[in-house]
Amino acid sequence: MQGSNQEHFIGLDIGTSAVRCVVGMFDPNGSHMPSIIGHGHAPNQGMRRGAVVHVDEVADAIVHAVTEAERISGMSIKHATVNVNGAHVSGLNSEGVIAISAANREITPDDRLRVEEAATIVSLPPNREIVQFFAKSYSLDGQRNIKDPVGMHGIRLEVDAHIVTAASPNLRNLDMALEKAEIRPIHHTVSGLAAAEAVLTRQQKEAGTALLDIGAGTTNLIVFEDGEVQHIAVLPIGGQHITNDLAIGLKTDLDIAEAVKLQHADLRHETNKTNVTVKVNDKTHHFDAEDITMIAEARAEELLEYVDKELQKIKRSRKLPGGIVLTGGTSKLPGLDELSREKLQLPARVGKLRDVSGLADTVEDQSYITVVGLMLLDMLLLPDLPPGAGGDDFRPGGKNAKQARALLNGLFRRLRS
Repeated sequence: MQGSNQEHFIGLDIGTSAVRCVVGMFDPNGSHMPSIIGHGHAPNQGMRRGAVVHVDEVADAIVHAVTEAERISGMSIKHATVNVNGAHVSGLNSEGVIAISAANREITPDDRLRVEEAATIVSLPPNREIVQFFAKSYSLDGQRNIKDPVGMHGIRLEVDAHIVTAASPNLRNLDMALEKAEIRPIHHTVSGLAAAEAVLTRQQKEAGTALLDIGAGTTNLIVFEDGEVQHIAVLPIGGQHITNDLAIGLKTDLDIAEAVKLQHADLRHETNKTNVTVKVNDKTHHFDAEDITMIAEARAEELLEYVDKELQKIKRSRKLPGGIVLTGGTSKLPGLDELSREKLQLPARVGKLRDVSGLADTVEDQSYITVVGLMLLDMLLLPDLPPGAGGDDFRPGGKNAKQARALLNGLFRRLRS
């Protein structure tokens, strides 16, 4: 295998039900479109609702997914951009204020970094830490809603920020699993941001859009407006809960309930409902289609109620012109977009992977959206790392900062290393 280098970029999605790995590079034909050259997948039994509960099992799943990606890509994988997930992840708003030494002095990248650092000085419990920092807007001498203050003049600089925090023990367990798998995390980022990078356009981020990344154990909600992250939340509901409900409601085993969900769960009411048949382990099982719909719809409605409550917190319930974009494996549930449109009173659609070439057809499945987004973030952020570093602040004054900031549409300044 070839050695690992900065021309190849790796995303690693450590999910509740599976670990996925994607390897990408810039298109060798000269275009700026990212090209996927390898991917891997392995079942994961060591997590519950996005949190590591068995380090060795998670490490084993990482090894299997990475090994498959290495085989397909011909690359040796030693580092990756990795997601942070779980109900322990939460966001909070914060503000920072600094004084500029002289009224006639230009705001510099260092000033911007100072005011952002001031916004991170928040009171957190000893078992929590900051994972990511998002600058929503700046104010300079009372002039509000400034996107980037660098180059402007003033004496009082403020920032309105959104900070994502997570439980330190969960992060340590995740890092331990990565260490056992001999993978060095270059960056950590929330799953929803990665999915957004893979499917959302700049226009959607500017207009106001909520992305729902619905996984097996959790759902990531991330809200954009004016091109910036406004709110992040991780909801403790996912596709596994539909499976569990079907197992209880249909009085059947979990593997049969999962097969019923994948093959016959359908939230579209205009569909003709008939009794359905599922064959698992050479045994045939019969169920009432109406019961399946009723059970799946009840859990989906509960999830959307949680989403609406989060939107109400930021006064964006029914007020997002860009609507709702659904990603993740559970977004393939037929009729979920229509139900979202009805319950949230917003436009809703299933997100599609955009601007990716190479083996893109093999990762078009919704369950791969997050890991492709992680690969894209690895591609955008890796050049700013100093040689040999395992991770560092995303420096606004770095030599590649201008290009990366443009590509990321100013989403964030700093990632946890």
